[in-house]
Amino acid sequence: MAEVEGTCTSRFERVRDALAENLGTGEELGASVHVDLDSEPVVDLWGGFRDEERTTPWTEDTIVNVWSTTKTVTNLAALLLVDRGELDPSAPVARYWPEFAAAGKDAIEVRHLMSHTSGVSGWEKPFAIEDMYDWDAATARLAAQAPWWEPGTASGYHASNQGHLVGEVIRRITGRSLKQFVAEEIAGPLGADFQIGAREADWGRIAEVVPPPPLPFDLAALPPDSPVVKTFTAPVADAAQANTAGWRRADMGAVNGHGNACSVARVLSVLARGGQVDGVRLLSPRTIDVVFQQQSDGVDLVLGVPARFGIGWALPKAELLPYVPDGRICFWGGWGGSLIVTDLDRRMTFSYMMNKMAPGILGSPRSEGYLRAVYDALGVATPPTTPPVHA
Repeated sequence: MAEVEGTCTSRFERVRDALAENLGTGEELGASVHVDLDSEPVVDLWGGFRDEERTTPWTEDTIVNVWSTTKTVTNLAALLLVDRGELDPSAPVARYWPEFAAAGKDAIEVRHLMSHTSGVSGWEKPFAIEDMYDWDAATARLAAQAPWWEPGTASGYHASNQGHLVGEVIRRITGRSLKQFVAEEIAGPLGADFQIGAREADWGRIAEVVPPPPLPFDLAALPPDSPVVKTFTAPVADAAQANTAGWRRADMGAVNGHGNACSVARVLSVLARGGQVDGVRLLSPRTIDVVFQQQSDGVDLVLGVPARFGIGWALPKAELLPYVPDGRICFWGGWGGSLIVTDLDRRMTFSYMMNKMAPGILGSPRSEGYLRAVYDALGVATPPTTPPVHA
């Protein structure tokens, strides 16, 4: 088996074994896994390589584009404003962003943006990846367009634009960009090596993203006006863009956060730790309760699979990720398999970030193996192995 760096208590040795095996077989290129339990790092592991040529090792300070895991940090940023009384999740978006009321969107509430139920799951065509880099133009287009289904009636995954939607609300309230707010109010106070986008000074320690097989959607077989087609063709996903300068410089709170398992776990452990990390309080327990206010439970109109969303996170649902048990747990992950799970019942936060992307939208056999090993160590039964979600 391949060499794995870092630390791991004997109780969680199977997590180390699983990472070593995946690195040894080539299933993983480079990756990190972290588990915070009762405010202690019981797993902090990394190994493999930053590049496909296997010339640069993945080290403790390696960071990587974490795709939609970024959304969990963006929604946490919004919760900070909820906690401070500056943002009401049940208020119309237009209270904070007046232009958003256009085209019949005056009744859409902030919680709809955070739970993927707003009906605005993407941009109207034509719209390219590079168009996301222009914040003002991209948010103005979202404000002007009409919803694609009745808001609040169902979820439809806001794949690329949730960061612009929630981030613009944050900008209107605070006067700061999303990436600035996250840096100053979350990553900085917590000492977490996480950022939306990536400072050029950090580019030398970024692991290159290795794209997965094509997304498992036969878009040509679907009606062109379906939310699936509209969401995934404006813009068309291209994983290789994550390795470009334009992507790294952009402010895209849905898709371009950079960090590793340790830093993402440190940020999101605030939920499992009751709102406070090592003396730094970000949230009250009452605000954490907001996460678990169910907003939808049914087939997601974009992903095409059953999903259950609270405010800002998915909630346990066996049909979505069977290896996330029931309970007071919230989670989400990124394209290619990265995963963050916050288990409040057990005061546990699990984080897995990697550079070789697996097929599918949410989860992978690798993330499943690591998380099952963690829950096995905790004595928590999870359902039998099933294929990963290929939405």
